[in-house]
Amino acid sequence: MPKIRDKLAALGLEIPGPIQLPPGMVLPFAWVRVRGNRVYVSGHIALDADGRVAEPLGKVGAEVSEDEAYQVARRVALAALGSIEREIGDLDRISAWLRVFGMVNTAPDFNRYPVVVNGYSDLILELFGPDIGNHARSAVGLAGLPFGTPVEIEAEVEIDG
Repeated sequence: MPKIRDKLAALGLEIPGPIQLPPGMVLPFAWVRVRGNRVYVSGHIALDADGRVAEPLGKVGAEVSEDEAYQVARRVALAALGSIEREIGDLDRISAWLRVFGMVNTAPDFNRYPVVVNGYSDLILELFGPDIGNHARSAVGLAGLPFGTPVEIEAEVEIDG
């Protein structure tokens, strides 16, 4: 079993299946695009094991607490890892996490976006360690995100041949 898969199992974490879009919705882009040794990861949201959009839904600082949103961001990382693995075959091929861009669906008076996106970063660092997992990052607040999800995150990683 691969090293990252071992760490996920030890943490009791499960990578969800591919996103299950609502009937009639088509998204004409790749969830993951590989170009050379770069992997571009489209914005992901938290998913249940079967690929359905995970709850809680709503704005952070209103319907969703900061702590809940942090946990959602961890689940976003799992969804992204699933898409990456389906595309490249083995998460152990990741040689560097380069960039993470976190978007938080927020109530007007909430501004602790970095704390929320830490859920994603913390899990990546826990799984990959500081040498591979350390990444550049931005975290912004937005008035809304797809499906009412509280967190959407995109990333860029480097892979070995």
